[in-house]
Amino acid sequence: MNMLFTRKEKPEATAPGAPECRPWARQDVDAGGWRDAAGEIADGKADLLSLWSDGVRVYLAFLPQGAAAPRIVSLACTEGRFPSVGALHPPALRLERTIADLYGIEGDGLPDKRRWLDHGRWGVRHPANAPLPIETASDAYEFCRAEGAPLHQIAVGPIHAGIIEPGHFRFSANGEVVVRLEERLGFVHKGIDRLMAGAPIAQAAKVAARISGDSTAAYSFAFARAVEAALGVEAPARAQWLRALIAELERLANHFGDIGAICNDAAFSLMLAQCGLIRERLLRAAANCFGHRLMMDRIAPGGVAADLSPEGAQALRDLLEWINLMVPRLIGLFGDTTSLQDRTVGTGVLSQELARQYACGGYVGRASGRAFDARLNVGYAPYDQLSFEMGGSTEGDVDARVWVRFDEVRASIQIVEQILDRLPHGPIHVDVPSAPSAPCEGAALVESFRGDVFVWLRIGADGAIERAHFRDPSWLQWPLLEYAIKGNIVADFPLCNKSFNCSYSGHDL
Repeated sequence: MNMLFTRKEKPEATAPGAPECRPWARQDVDAGGWRDAAGEIADGKADLLSLWSDGVRVYLAFLPQGAAAPRIVSLACTEGRFPSVGALHPPALRLERTIADLYGIEGDGLPDKRRWLDHGRWGVRHPANAPLPIETASDAYEFCRAEGAPLHQIAVGPIHAGIIEPGHFRFSANGEVVVRLEERLGFVHKGIDRLMAGAPIAQAAKVAARISGDSTAAYSFAFARAVEAALGVEAPARAQWLRALIAELERLANHFGDIGAICNDAAFSLMLAQCGLIRERLLRAAANCFGHRLMMDRIAPGGVAADLSPEGAQALRDLLEWINLMVPRLIGLFGDTTSLQDRTVGTGVLSQELARQYACGGYVGRASGRAFDARLNVGYAPYDQLSFEMGGSTEGDVDARVWVRFDEVRASIQIVEQILDRLPHGPIHVDVPSAPSAPCEGAALVESFRGDVFVWLRIGADGAIERAHFRDPSWLQWPLLEYAIKGNIVADFPLCNKSFNCSYSGHDL
């Protein structure tokens, strides 16, 4: 599979020194400081947010326990190596393998050196940093072996039966019971790092909006906030509230879609039909109010690209009134259907300890006792002026992940109602400077329907994006699906998989 490159020149390496990063300062550290930060994460004193490289340095973003502001540290890789974080903290393993694939920078002591996104089909090695040509059409990939008898393997994907993105799942099973699951992803890698490098801000915003289509509003929101932080720009108040409205409509549509799809995987198609109806009406309302069913490119650096008319606001009020009537009926239908509960209760359990270790966000983390929501724990406008309750559970099974989605639906309805009641008047966009006085960096953490999306970027003195990094919540959720399916029957994998609903495209950046 060829990477989607539009530029043939390799971006210039960043000169030594640390441009100012906002709103969370970045600190250049030596190897000892890097190890200290990794140890803090491994000891459970901080949550890993992301780990990435720009070809010159490696970067580590983490959130200390009890803190509202993340920390970012960076280490210059003068010899193309750095102390492995994954050697101490398993959630960093795939991120480090990705750094090696894209940049050729390796973590010393990394226990798993298999290529992750690089399947040997790009025609080059580490394409984002001094590419080296190769001739192989595909690399052999050795899956981890599960020992014991009698065991057999089942290979599923990467091409699936439905309209779904590609991913490979290798099951080791004893009869129908899953003993081990190992994933192989990367089939829809798009070369986002390369597409961003050198792109004007407006063009980069369009790339960000297309990273994962079902989270286009969340990615646009995070990218816009990172750009604005870097340049010292603040979007108008009305634009900030409209951004939250767009984000919550996206959240509602996806949660209803997920609830119906999970029930359909348990052969309860009635819920799929009812939830699909609500989702479709939400998408039509989004198109009528903002000009696009998915609201793609509606959020942009400096504000929003479409305003909400009084007629659109009334249409949303009418829709919410109908949804408020439907939700209790759906809750009753789900909770009172014994055959459905038999399939979901106790299936695909994710432990609280693993959810905490992997800093698992969204409904997956909250269903396993990790009460984290970027809208509340880190906070950003306008959520600091809105009131809503975060749902949660400690059961950690498929059933819990459905109930948490229902909690999120109720919370989003409350948020949308507050926004419609209190939406400020005024402009919806301010101009973003064409070029900063010096290179600058910005970062943002925004809650998507799956969990927290992290964005970091550097803007050059010419106003173009020098480097950008995006971390989808799926990076920290996909590995946990491998654990959750253990001990379940093979036939329950679609149910477990859909209850996680990780993004392939968001992961395969």
